[in-house]
Amino acid sequence: MADSADFTPTVNSQSPAKEEQGGGEGGGGSEGDVKGGLTDAQRGVLEKCVHALKHAKNDSQTLAALLLISRLCPASELDKPTLRRIFEAVGLNLPARLLVTAVRGDENSGLPPDELLSLGTALLAALSTEPDMASSPQLLTTIPLLLGILANGPVFNQQKREAREQHKVGQSPDGEVQSANISNPDCNPASVAQSAEETENSKKKGDDGSEANGVSTSQENPPSTSLDAALAADCYLVLTVVCALPRGPEQLLSRGAISALCQAVELNQTLSHEKGLTLLGSLLSGRNKDKAWSKHTPELLSLLVRLSKDFCESTDETRLGMCGQLAQFLPPAGVAVESEELKAVVGRLWEILRPMVQAKLTPRHIGSILVLSACLLDLYGWEMAGPPKFCCLLVNRACVEVRMGLEELPGNDLTPEVQHTITGCYRIMEAAIEQACSPGVPQAAAPSQSSIATLSLQQSRQVLGVLEEAFSGLINMIIYCVEPSRYGDPFVFATFRSLCSWLAEETSCLKEEVTKLLPFLINYTRSHLQGGILEHSLADWMVKMSIGEDRGAWTGREALRYLLPALCHLSAEEVPRKVLLDVDTPALLVDFLSQSWTFLRGKTSVASTRDPSMETACSALLNFTVTEPERVRKDSCFRSLEALLSEALPLLVNKPRLLVLTANCCTLGLMIGRLKEGAGQRRFLSSALRFLRSALDSSSSPGPAKVSLSWEDSWDDAAELWRLSLQALGGCARAQPSITTLIREEGWLRHMLAMLHQCSALPDQLTQDALQEALCALAERCPVCKQEIGDMMTRSSEGLLWRNERSNL
Repeated sequence: MADSADFTPTVNSQSPAKEEQGGGEGGGGSEGDVKGGLTDAQRGVLEKCVHALKHAKNDSQTLAALLLISRLCPASELDKPTLRRIFEAVGLNLPARLLVTAVRGDENSGLPPDELLSLGTALLAALSTEPDMASSPQLLTTIPLLLGILANGPVFNQQKREAREQHKVGQSPDGEVQSANISNPDCNPASVAQSAEETENSKKKGDDGSEANGVSTSQENPPSTSLDAALAADCYLVLTVVCALPRGPEQLLSRGAISALCQAVELNQTLSHEKGLTLLGSLLSGRNKDKAWSKHTPELLSLLVRLSKDFCESTDETRLGMCGQLAQFLPPAGVAVESEELKAVVGRLWEILRPMVQAKLTPRHIGSILVLSACLLDLYGWEMAGPPKFCCLLVNRACVEVRMGLEELPGNDLTPEVQHTITGCYRIMEAAIEQACSPGVPQAAAPSQSSIATLSLQQSRQVLGVLEEAFSGLINMIIYCVEPSRYGDPFVFATFRSLCSWLAEETSCLKEEVTKLLPFLINYTRSHLQGGILEHSLADWMVKMSIGEDRGAWTGREALRYLLPALCHLSAEEVPRKVLLDVDTPALLVDFLSQSWTFLRGKTSVASTRDPSMETACSALLNFTVTEPERVRKDSCFRSLEALLSEALPLLVNKPRLLVLTANCCTLGLMIGRLKEGAGQRRFLSSALRFLRSALDSSSSPGPAKVSLSWEDSWDDAAELWRLSLQALGGCARAQPSITTLIREEGWLRHMLAMLHQCSALPDQLTQDALQEALCALAERCPVCKQEIGDMMTRSSEGLLWRNERSNL
């Protein structure tokens, strides 16, 4: 690069391009019009320089024009349109070529590789401040190079340069830095990609060709290669700008950002702790966290071990500031849980956190500790948290923080920091509910005395007491502070979800308050289900802020999913049920089932997918069907439900792994059928009969009948539904005698009679009672059925079972 030699004195850590950024990392131009203003003479020279920049024939002329512009008027004195013209004139080709030339170690460039890197990264940093430039495919192709520089330092291998002489990395006649592979003004992405691969390979071998040992370098030791601070700052600036783009994190992840940044921290490269960890935290705080951890588990686990070691070895004051950062680097729930390394990390962290939770701290500091504790609970629950006394204290502190935070409402808006703390406290409360309301573990069977599972009865009551006080605060906050205009507020969703976890387990406390809250809960879930909320912003916030949130795609059904267990309980109680009917809850549940069925039917792996929320929705509707027959007869939503069940059941009967959902649909449809006759009833009933007769197997006769293999794994969940279906089938026969013909035609009666003829007993008395009731109903309403049953009894050699049947027939 012969002509470029004139610029050598200015190409350093404060290069002309660096000055174009305004002398700081942020770069870019002014926010408004011209600051300070330019004289007419300056404007004239500026226009000439911009013209020269746009018509430059080679890189040397481009650099000369840039140098003049930076000396004439710093970026802080240029307006946005002028800056944009300069950026468009320079383009991304020049900095990309500078990086490629530096990484390849081209000796003919006229400048040392480190100066080429400094100039190239400074130009990229300045250009990246322009949004269109930042999202350009050309800039994205330089990301692997920048990551390689940050991970390995400016590694330039003399042997590689000599080997590449064969590939002719040369100059244009006027000294322009240009790869021989680049045959047009645009930087060839293949060249950049090739150089990036070479940079990546340098992770594994040093300049002498020896293998990298991969040994962690402590912060006291110098990095393996020296990286200029300004150059590193420029690289991080570009990557940070890209990360802030709508699809920026995905772009960085697909180009190896996790591995490179982890290595930079491991080798203690320049600014790796100050900026690298911050960038990594951003990549791991969104919906890409699961993907990053599943793909880069070893690197991220090694980083977590290092950070946790630093945390444990730090002073108490330093730890308080590290809690928030450390929470970002914990894996999502369910990932790497079998790792002994991770278990050891979590155990050490709990040892440090216990005295911190017990200490007197400011709200800001206790907040970060509670959020970190919530993250640890997500990984291993209460198993490793500590003795019961500490677990009670942790729950108590979380409840106190929630009550204190929510007491600021109404009239005051919670800061994002307070919302983040309260959301972490919600997770601690939810974990406590799950444990405190679950069946107790006998002391003799408890694996240890070191968790909340071994709470005494008095401690359990204390925990439930503080939880009740906290949830009372949540209810008041929702009743008095949440208007429909706030339904899209992510913090409201987090509060709603936590309240649903309480209602799923405990509906006997705060009965009046809960009943008063029901209209809000139904209207809130309806607004989400019907798409009245900006779902994407809410889902993104829940991923970033909410502890332990599932990171699947947001569909609008999630709000109601959380409420369904509570609805199943409340719909069985008279007073809450009347309120639920007043706000048209059955129609909401039918709408949910319809949307969920459409989604389930469209999945290719439907046979292996079980959706408990659909089963729970069916249970709630079943409660309404049994207790409110007049509503079922008159409400049009139940006609829609019948049509849905008639469509779904014929497809579900052939899905063994969805057997519990099939049993729910079958039972619900037959229960409705007792009360009314709807379209598609014949099709539904035909599928229901085939499904019900598949439950029992008499092939082992003359012994007792057994649960069939296809039902065996699900029998605990489906047995009661099967019995209810038989009772409902009898009710259908009594209400609509015409269906007895279909029952005979489908072979259900013949199959059941043959089974009873062959077997000596049924699996249990409840099963026998249910089948007996169905047969009695058929005998009452159909003379032909009664004759067939009588004939079989006459021919049967079995004694006790048929004597029981005769006494009832």
